[in-house]
Parts: sequence; C-alpha cells; structure tokens
Amino acid sequence: MKKDNHYVAWGLTAVAVVCAVMLFYDLVFRSSIVLTYAKNLVSILAPILYGFALAYLLAPVVNWFERAIFRSGGQRAQPKWLRAVAILLTWAVVAVLLYALMSVLLPELYRSLVQLVGNATVYYETVESWCISLLENNPDLAHKASEMFNQYYEDALVWINRNVVPQLQVAVQAITGGVVGVMTFFKNLFIGIMVSLYLLGAKESFSAAGCKLCYTFLNEDQAALLIRGIKATDRIFSGFVRGKLLDSLIIGILCFFFSSLFQFPYAPLVSVVVGITNIIPFFGPFLGAIPSAFLILLDSPIKCLYFIIFILALQQFDGNILGPRILGDSTGISGFWVIVAILVGGGLWGVAGMFLGVPIFACLYAGVRTYSAYQLKRKGLPVPSSSYATHEPVWPEDQLEAVEKTGKH
Repeated sequence: MKKDNHYVAWGLTAVAVVCAVMLFYDLVFRSSIVLTYAKNLVSILAPILYGFALAYLLAPVVNWFERAIFRSGGQRAQPKWLRAVAILLTWAVVAVLLYALMSVLLPELYRSLVQLVGNATVYYETVESWCISLLENNPDLAHKASEMFNQYYEDALVWINRNVVPQLQVAVQAITGGVVGVMTFFKNLFIGIMVSLYLLGAKESFSAAGCKLCYTFLNEDQAALLIRGIKATDRIFSGFVRGKLLDSLIIGILCFFFSSLFQFPYAPLVSVVVGITNIIPFFGPFLGAIPSAFLILLDSPIKCLYFIIFILALQQFDGNILGPRILGDSTGISGFWVIVAILVGGGLWGVAGMFLGVPIFACLYAGVRTYSAYQLKRKGLPVPSSSYATHEPVWPEDQLEAVEKTGKH
C-alpha cells in the first residue's frame, strides 16, 4: 500500500511539473491563452469579487457595532439578531457618507471643473506670455526651444498618422459601448452588495470552512503554518488598506475645509486630487500637490505660495500624527523597502500597483521572515539577524563542539 502511495505521489509530481512547464511556455512564447481565460474568468466573477472587497472593507465596522451594542464580557453568546442590526447600521453609515458626497462635494466639484474649462483660454495666454518673456531674454534658449518644438511637431504628425487615425474606429466603438459598460458595472456592484451581505452575515462560518480545508489537505504543522500566514496577511492588508483609505479620506476632508476657509481657487477639485493621491505612500503627497499648486499658480501666485505652505503643514500632520495613529506599524517594513515596493508595483500595475505594492511586498516579506525563522529553529540556529553580523559560521552547539575538537570548518 505504501508503495502504491509512493507511485501516486511521483505521478502527481510529474503531472504538476508538466503543467508548470506548459504554463510557462504559454506565458512566455505564445499569445498567453491562460491570461485570456483568466481575464474572462475575472469578468464573470466580478460581482463575487466586488462582494468580497466590500465585505472585507466593512467587516471592522460591523464588528465595532456588534461590540458597541452587545457588551456581555464574553459570558453570553451573541443573539442572532445582532449581526443583522450591525450590518444594517453599517450600510446606513455608508449610505449617509455617499449622500454627503453626492450632495456637498460633487456639486462643488462640478462648479470647479466648469470654472477651470471656462478659464482655460486665460490660462493658456498666461503660460504663453511667461514663455515669450522667458525666451525673449534668452536667445540661445529660444533657438533650442524652437528646434525642440519643431521636432516634437514632426513626431506628433507621424504619431497621429500611424496610431491615432487607424484607431478612431476603435475609439468610437468604445465610446458607444460606454453606456453598456457603466450599466454592467452598476449591475455587478449591486450583485456585489448582495454578496457582501451574505459574507458579512456568515463570515465566521466561511473562516471555519477555510481552516477545515487547510487541515484536510495538509498535515497539522503545514496547515497551522499556512493559517498563521493567512492571519498575518490579513493583519497587514487590513491595517494598511483600510487605514490608508481612512487616512486619505480625512486628509481630503481637511484639505477641503481649510482650502475653502483660505479661499483657494478650485478648492473641491484640489481636495479630491490631494485626497486620492494621498493613498499612494511616500510619493502620493507630491503627486497631488504639484499639479494642484500649478493650477492655483495660474490663478494667483501668492495663493499658490500659501497653498504650498498649507500642504507642507498638512503632510507633516499626516506623517507624524494622523498616519501613525491610524496605520501604526501595519506593514513592518523599512522605508527603503516601501520605496522599492512602490517603484516595482507602479512599474507593473500603474497607480493601483503603487498603492497595493506596499502591502503585497509586506506580506511576502513577512512570509519569508516566518519561513526563515521556522527553518532556522529546526536547524537549531539563532533567529535574530544580529547573530550573523560577524559573517562567521553560526554553528549549533553540538556541531560547534565537534568543529572545535576536529579543528575543521
């Protein structure tokens, strides 16, 4: 019987290796059929994914309402109606926030956009006058700028003829299909809300079922290690993603309040840009402040200076007071690795990668650290990195005695 199990294990390993080779060949040398099917599968499962995302973001709010309503000290089981009431209150809060957004911020944002479009000609003339005055005082710079603009003009004509014109038909089709895309999105979002209600109502049952599957297909040590890794991943993501979204929301509201108080132009638009870009760690404040400051500069240079001072003060408040209170040390990685994660994530997945790159890298870092500690303990080696700072072999005590006796390494 053991011999048969041995052959079965070897057969499964061979099949897995063949599948991995075929997958690698498809991804590298062919048209990525696997990715095409994966995109189709994601499109089909979009409502389920929306439901998971909503449930994951709203779970702490549901838990908070449950603790606030039912304070038994852990001595009595929670009544069945408590979860339904907590979910209802959570979505009521979401509805109030959305109503406030639609009734307060969106009209102001629309006025700012209309004002910006109306002043576009004035801003263009202002920038043109700056460039003319700068070039008149620097003839050499004017000559180089003229050559550069001519080259850009020729390149632009070539780009339009080769790329823009052939794709006009595709663009028209995309525009005409935009209404269908919006309707599909809202349909998936509505179904996702329904799915999130089921997930929030039975989140403990789903968690228990997942743990049961881990212990079903893995041995006890491997299952415990996997569950520990999943909990660490949840801690990192919940601490960073939820915390960063809440932090950016507060920063956007503060920016809108003080920008309106100081009468900065385009206060709603600037506040939305600052709040959204603030979700990107490290680089986010600069990505939002630079275009906002330039926009205010076109209207009033002195207000632009005041805005820069205000943004610096706001980011100091966020970085030293608000951010640490909300986020804490949720990622557990140094600033160097944060920059690396942002650059790599942004290069692979754009803006979304700049935001999600940090928690993903933090999860990988925590996994490698946990696995390293697990293996070092099995080998009887010290876990702290300071034990390896001397670059000398770190032997377990029994091996060290044998080495000292033989005089060999």
